[in-house]
Amino acid sequence: MPLDPGIATLLQLVDAAPYPPMSEGTPDQARRAMRAMTVDLVTPETRVPVGSVVELEVAGRPARLYRPVDDGPLPTLVYLHGGGFVIGDLDTHDQTCRRLCAGASVVVLAIDYRLAPEARFPAAVDDALAAVRWADEHRGDLGGGDVLAVGGDSAGGNLAAVAALTLGSKVDAQVLLYPATHMTGDFPSRTENAEGYFLDLATMGWFGGHYLGHDVDRADPRHSPLLADVAAVDGALAPALVVTVEYDPLRDEGEAYAALLERAGVPVEAVRYDGLVHGFIDMGPMSPAAAAALDDVVVRVGRLLRR
Repeated sequence: MPLDPGIATLLQLVDAAPYPPMSEGTPDQARRAMRAMTVDLVTPETRVPVGSVVELEVAGRPARLYRPVDDGPLPTLVYLHGGGFVIGDLDTHDQTCRRLCAGASVVVLAIDYRLAPEARFPAAVDDALAAVRWADEHRGDLGGGDVLAVGGDSAGGNLAAVAALTLGSKVDAQVLLYPATHMTGDFPSRTENAEGYFLDLATMGWFGGHYLGHDVDRADPRHSPLLADVAAVDGALAPALVVTVEYDPLRDEGEAYAALLERAGVPVEAVRYDGLVHGFIDMGPMSPAAAAALDDVVVRVGRLLRR
């Protein structure tokens, strides 16, 4: 499909913004730019309402708990934000968590894991695992239901996949939104969508350099879950929703990971939204197609967590 017109207009605005390309700037500059594109654009009128929001600490990290208006027991979703392991925080993904909470009627526990380069791999993995273990131990205090899911977008989808692989039967479902699944891989979508579609190949290399450094084992599935031995997981691996988009360098590795899970007998719902780009979950105000896709994702999440 052609690129969605609303997305095309947004990309033109991003190109004209007074920020250097992420790959040419510092992490602090990139963090400020992301907040400008997310937090600064939200108003009291556009903020998605939920039942309640509580700030707390989970396994030593700041966290935010979203409850819908509906009474429990409800599924709980531990959510790990995207941002290449370098940018993003609880505020940049507040609207996403609110939409999932309200639209899918689930309790969402968002985790502010440590970022690179201040804390390189495997710090984010360790924080994600600690948070999911904590949530498993506190199910009754969270949603109160039988289902504990882990999810995230992009880098957060990577961490969610790693958590599901590592914790096995402790996780009941996984929500992977355009996940990075192979940090050092080579896929056609990385060539086809290398430039001009929000996330570009140069920025991916910049993220990876900050996160992994130079001494990491390139075959470690804790940073590249596509390399994991799925058959060796302790207990049945959680059913998954894997979302990809057409104009995304990460498209092929996300779809390859869905195929890997399917070959291992894991129930997988894989969906690709054509005409959209990486990061579409934040682009609804500029793109009706992105807004419709996010609405569809929310429905699918609610269905997965109640299967």
